[in-house]
Formats: sequence, C-alpha cells, structure tokens
Amino acid sequence: MNQMSYIHPDAQIGKDVQIAPFVTIYEDVVIGEGTRIHPNVTLYPGARIGKNCEIFPGVTVAAVPQDLKFKGEYTTAEIGDNTVLRECVTVHRGTAAKGRTVVGSNCLIMAYCHVAHDCILGNNIIISNATQLAGEVVVDDNTVIGGGSLVHQFTHIGSYVMIQGGTPVNKDVPPYVMAARAPISYVGLNIVGLRRRGFSNEQISQLQEIYRRIFTSDSNMTDALKAIENEMPATPERDSVINFIRSSQRGVIKGPSL
Repeated sequence: MNQMSYIHPDAQIGKDVQIAPFVTIYEDVVIGEGTRIHPNVTLYPGARIGKNCEIFPGVTVAAVPQDLKFKGEYTTAEIGDNTVLRECVTVHRGTAAKGRTVVGSNCLIMAYCHVAHDCILGNNIIISNATQLAGEVVVDDNTVIGGGSLVHQFTHIGSYVMIQGGTPVNKDVPPYVMAARAPISYVGLNIVGLRRRGFSNEQISQLQEIYRRIFTSDSNMTDALKAIENEMPATPERDSVINFIRSSQRGVIKGPSL
C-alpha cells in the first residue's frame, strides 16, 4: 500500500497486491492477490480485478458507461486472472442489458483501447493499441484484434480469429479466420494462429474446405451450411462454424473481394 494513494476502507485488497502512488480505489472494489497497480490508476465501484494482473498508468476500470439508457443500476466490470491492461485502457461497467462487462483471463489489452459497457471478452485475447469496442461486443477465446480497429456494437467475433489492424468490424466474424479490408471480408484461414495453438494438419485442412464452400463456392450460405453438415465429418471445429453462422444476429462477413 502507498500513503499517496486513496484506498477506500471497504475495498477488498488481496495478499501481495502492489499499489503505486496516486492510485484511487473506491468502495466495492475487489483486487485479487499478486496484482500490481501502477500510478494514476482509478478503480471505480464495481471493479473486480483478478489475481496476478498488471494494470498500467492511466487505466480506469468500472467507470459508468457512456450509454444514455444507463440509470445508475448496480453493475460491475470484471477483469480475469493474469490479464494485463496497458496505459490508458478504459473498461466501463455494464448496464441493465447484461449487468456486467467482462475481460477474461490471460488477456493483453494494449494502450488506449476502450472496452465499452456489457462487452464480454473470453480468455487469451490480445487487443492491440487504440482499438475501440462498442457496447455489447462479444469476443471469443484466443482471438487477436489488430491496432486501431473499430468494432460496432453487438458484433460477435469468434474464437481463434485474427483481425488486421485498422479494420472497421461491423459484421460477425466466424471462428478460425483472418479478416481485413473495408468493408470487412474473409481473407483466409488463420493458419499461423491455429498451428501455434496446436491444431493438426487434418483440422486445418477441414477448416479450409469448410470456408472454401462458404465463401468461394457458387452456393448461398444456407445451402453451403447444409452441404457441409451432410457431406463432411462431424468435428467440434465444423460444428462451431455452423452454429456460429446460424446464430449470427448481425450477419457474417463476406467472402474475398475479386
């Protein structure tokens, strides 16, 4: 603890937490053991910080959302274990829509990123500098979003996705792919990312065939999904692609431009 910081007496501070000078921690804040808080961090009521996190200068967690429907209801902003928030990241509280904003465990959120109200981020996610996530965005596990990307509200980004820096994301991005350009489109399978995560050649080959049928065949999306389901062996990867696309609320990205 540091006498030049303000720490509300009702805040719950875990064992071996390091708090630098000029930190402000309000009531109803929970910080897990082993976390390090750098100078000039502000943790508002409702902040939940996991174990062994590192929070760099200028970060704010659990500020009230920038949403006119927010009426002061009780909500939280939750950061998982081993997650790093770099300089000037902002993670806002939820609204009545979901009640919480979540950044999962083992994530790296780089400088100047914004995670708006009611976003749900999974585990092992990297979001590069100055990316902005609007309200109620969902990002699944093991995804990388390049710097300066702008993600529209209610968008769903699947697992193991790689999004090129500077991309405006206004459609759902199905799992295992690379996406880029404006308007955003499929540019290939995230092969390097999949191999780094231990996917076999057989799994990668099946995914390549699945997305060939979805994005580069003459079939429409509905017919392509039916053919994939009927003609290709059932695997967790196949089913996750099919289920993601069928459940999409915003519609998925388009195939490569010719």
